[in-house]
Amino acid sequence: MASHRKPRPTGTRVAGIRTPALATAALTSVALLSQTADATPSDDGRPSLEEVEKKVDDLYRQAGSATEKYNAAKEKTAKQRKRVDRLLDDVAQRTQKLNEAREELGSFASAQYRTGAAIPETATFLLADSPQDYFDQNQLMSRLTGRQKDAVDDYVTQQSETMKKRREATESLETLTESQKDLKTAKATVQKKLATARELLSELTAEEKARLAAIEKKKQQEAARKAAELAKQQEAAERERQEREEAARQESGAGSGTGTDTGTGTTEPSAPDASYGTKAEKALAFARAQIGKPYVWGATGPGSYDCSGLTQAAWKAADVSLPRTTYDQVNAGTTVPVSQAQPGDLVFFYDDLSHVGLYIGNGMMIHAPKPGAYVREESIYYDGEGSIHSVVRPA
Repeated sequence: MASHRKPRPTGTRVAGIRTPALATAALTSVALLSQTADATPSDDGRPSLEEVEKKVDDLYRQAGSATEKYNAAKEKTAKQRKRVDRLLDDVAQRTQKLNEAREELGSFASAQYRTGAAIPETATFLLADSPQDYFDQNQLMSRLTGRQKDAVDDYVTQQSETMKKRREATESLETLTESQKDLKTAKATVQKKLATARELLSELTAEEKARLAAIEKKKQQEAARKAAELAKQQEAAERERQEREEAARQESGAGSGTGTDTGTGTTEPSAPDASYGTKAEKALAFARAQIGKPYVWGATGPGSYDCSGLTQAAWKAADVSLPRTTYDQVNAGTTVPVSQAQPGDLVFFYDDLSHVGLYIGNGMMIHAPKPGAYVREESIYYDGEGSIHSVVRPA
């Protein structure tokens, strides 16, 4: 879902993303930054600053959700297009075989014509819409040689299979058209949400932008405090785990077990094995190398990413295949408590699973936030503790 963060502009927090213009405005006046950020509505009937912030937050979250729907529709469209192409190739090959079978039957008809035998029956057969129905007549079947019978059977089989594949291709083309419509709709939804958010932000005064930056700074400080608190808890838990393991090893000579029972009636989940740590290091190394690259909705690299595109690419670098969307990635591993998150785990946000980041330890993650922002390290509490949906260990 040591700092490598690049000096990028920051501003309004919306689903983990910042608006560059806000940070610039924040520097316009130290006096402005010191003003209170109350929710008093303006005298001219305009929405309050807090109302604008909430609206922008909602718009960017909705855009994030629409982006994942776009990704799913795009993936479905690509798969459907490949299926259609395979079916059309198959139809072309079967049509060729059907033509060859028809030519062989035509040669029999020509031979019969030259000998003057069974011209009416052969001609009728070749012109019939349903050869099988005609062949039910014993008179014609009795006149066919073994080779001719095989040719007729092959023709009927090829015709039946070709018609079946043509129907499948037609149905697949219709499904592809629907997928393309879904793709177009999702794209339009994302663009509309982002345009509305930009419009709202553009209407803010310099003073409002500075106050908004001050609110954002306060939220960042609280998120950093929560991350540090989690880091201390995880450090203490790890120290206790190591002490229990050491005690178990010392008692092993007396026949004691080496489980992870805490003595309180509950058993803690085991720590990830070494192989996971190795893979996670590769995924994290890749993610860190992407820091500073822009967020672009629907992007999977290498020049830009959206949130799930980054996590997918990072784990791919560790030879672990993740699905494309957050909706599928959340089911691609084992869910663990936030308190037991390990570097490499996926952190999902919001009830609609519209965002994901890659946990790096100490309450921090690397993620691709939103349009206008860049891949960066940030506290997993960047939008409050309640925004965290779940943590998943993918390998």
